[in-house]
Amino acid sequence: MFDLQSIGAGLPVAETIGSLPTTGHVVVQAPPGTGKTTLVPPALSNQVDGKVIVTAPRRVAVRAAANRLAELSGTPEQVGYAIRGESKKGSRVEFVTPGVLLRRLLKDPELEGVSAVALDEVHERQLDTDLVLAMCVELATLREDFRVVAMSATVDAERFAGLLGNAPIHATEAVTYPVETSYQPLHGRAAGTREFYQEVARVAQQAHAKNPGSTLVFVPGLREVNQVADVLLAHHETNVYPLHGQQTTAEQDAALYTDEERIVVATSIAESSLTVPGVRTVVDAGLSRVPRRDAQRGMSGLVTVSTSKSSADQRAGRAGREAPGHVVRCYSAEDYQHFSPHITPEILSADLTQAALFMDAWGAGPDFPLLDPPPKAALADAHRALEALGARSAGAVTPLGEKLAILPTDPRLGAALLKLGRRAAPTVAILSNDARGDIGKLSAPKRETQRLERLVEDKGPTTPGAVVAAAFPEQVAKRMKDDEYLLASGTRAKVRDSSLLGSAWLAIAEVSLSHAGNAIVRAAARIEEAEALDAIGVTEEIVAQLDGGKVRGRKVKRAGAIELSSTPVKVTGQAAADALAAGINLDDFHFSEKAQLLRDRLRHLHDFYGEPWPDLEAQNLAVWLAPEVRKIADGTPIAQVDMYPALQRLLPWPEATHLDELAPERLAVPSGRDARIDWTGERPIVHIKLQECFGLAESPEYCGHRVQFHLLSPAGRPLAVTDDLASFWAGPYQGVRSEMRGRYPKHPWPEDPWTAPATARTKNRMK
Repeated sequence: MFDLQSIGAGLPVAETIGSLPTTGHVVVQAPPGTGKTTLVPPALSNQVDGKVIVTAPRRVAVRAAANRLAELSGTPEQVGYAIRGESKKGSRVEFVTPGVLLRRLLKDPELEGVSAVALDEVHERQLDTDLVLAMCVELATLREDFRVVAMSATVDAERFAGLLGNAPIHATEAVTYPVETSYQPLHGRAAGTREFYQEVARVAQQAHAKNPGSTLVFVPGLREVNQVADVLLAHHETNVYPLHGQQTTAEQDAALYTDEERIVVATSIAESSLTVPGVRTVVDAGLSRVPRRDAQRGMSGLVTVSTSKSSADQRAGRAGREAPGHVVRCYSAEDYQHFSPHITPEILSADLTQAALFMDAWGAGPDFPLLDPPPKAALADAHRALEALGARSAGAVTPLGEKLAILPTDPRLGAALLKLGRRAAPTVAILSNDARGDIGKLSAPKRETQRLERLVEDKGPTTPGAVVAAAFPEQVAKRMKDDEYLLASGTRAKVRDSSLLGSAWLAIAEVSLSHAGNAIVRAAARIEEAEALDAIGVTEEIVAQLDGGKVRGRKVKRAGAIELSSTPVKVTGQAAADALAAGINLDDFHFSEKAQLLRDRLRHLHDFYGEPWPDLEAQNLAVWLAPEVRKIADGTPIAQVDMYPALQRLLPWPEATHLDELAPERLAVPSGRDARIDWTGERPIVHIKLQECFGLAESPEYCGHRVQFHLLSPAGRPLAVTDDLASFWAGPYQGVRSEMRGRYPKHPWPEDPWTAPATARTKNRMK
């Protein structure tokens, strides 16, 4: 049994831990710094027979939480942890990252010997945490003795309680002190310039000198942590400590556990996962690094964005945990008001390839209990990526997919490791740790490399470029000009790292969007052309296009979207037709007036009625226009190809018999003359002399729109525009009549135009 009184001494959660429910699921809601991560796990362990597993979203938080509980409890043998490449056994409580627990669940879906899982920081909505929570909810339906505890630092606990079957919410209020907030907007924040982070360092230095206690500086990532720390050290600030997820335990402890006043430069890891003692001042850059997916260009990776209001508030609150404090925000109060209220769940914005593999391996069905369902388009892209890897087939995980799911790395990197063998391990280890720049020049983490090497056999020599290309073949790129490269996927990206420039081919590990919307290469390795082409695969095809009304053919050799060579060839007959069909567009054809009218009518019919009226933009042109394309291939100029028969072939039967009723070419009016209907716009329009409409009481309606009448004088000049003839006759017409009857006395201007015969020619009797 853990001694909760000694462990919880001085922690706000200690005041409420005695009322923690002893059975069933529960949601623990307590702000950062209240001690929930330290005290709830041993309290839960005292209530159950088996082991308690606690997840924390970051490796540094896992190690710190485990070490702190082991120290406070005085029973280090009972507290363990497991992160990627590092572990320590514990008999009662074990802290792990969500990824570690996820793979354990895939290997042992019943979690034998585990009585409870507590998921910390669930409000951060990290993808692995969401998946683990859903898996544990499903496991709890099979094991009555299994408990799930969701721990959140925000007040949005009701959703988690609902997911856990309306579990009770165990809340603890934080003891907070007032925090004075000041805004000091700095230039270059949106672009994340080096000058901006130099200014952040200057602000931190001034704030630290002005206020007592330690200073905590929030920046988005490892690179920015090092930039700010380097500037502070260059200005003779001696007690400067970086804090991020890739540090050793000793480096993290140096930042966390010291009595000296210091400046700690941290990522969002210090926002809620860790408490930095002694902080009285917070300097916030207002930025976060989050995963994003650009479906249109096939890119995914980490991007820097403005943080959310909830994150900014949590950061500010770090200054008031132990005493009154100060926060300096390196942005304006107006910027803060435009921040998103809450963190965007990763499942809604990130690449889902690995998540989809986990769900396939788990056997997740359509009712898989996720807080937010994944976007259909993103999930479909993920399934296609898994099928290309051979990890998914016929909607289910394959044996290869099962292997990739339990490998401690992204499935693409896992596939490269399995393909290339042990000597790919150093590059895979680098890529697994948010690599930046020239991968071939980076040092691989020794421990992680050794761990990966043990998982596969030796398959001979390889290169960093070959490993990256095996993992991301669609991101192999050829230099086009200067610093611009064309990826096999078709995306053009710029290289900013001077050490990579000059290489004809690159294997790109990460490409993401800049603030200006340009694709930027973040990490890559040089690769020889032969290796590049082997990774992408080379295809050869005949393409044809219209040039001056004639068919021109080329034999094109490609590697994905990269054109390697092009040779003019003569194409005729079906070969020309097939080549043309692959690249021809509907607007390449000439539409006669008759054909264009039918095209416009069909567009309105489809927009209003839907099927079976055809959507011309969605047609397979190669199939639909095969006769017309063959005529062009045989030498008929495209301008002479009649498109009216092609449109007629799309008319549905028997609905086509009602075409002239639903979208007529002409409108019958009481004068006996038919007026042509213009269907080119968003509604049917008729240009007509006003006298032709006498006797037409209402505006007719077609395809959901009333006909808009452009009423003209006897001389053809505009008089009025209306789609409500009844209202026009009852009102504006009288003014038109008064003005026009004197100008055109030979034409009828009746007082009751909705009933008057339009063919009357009397001039004075119709007053």
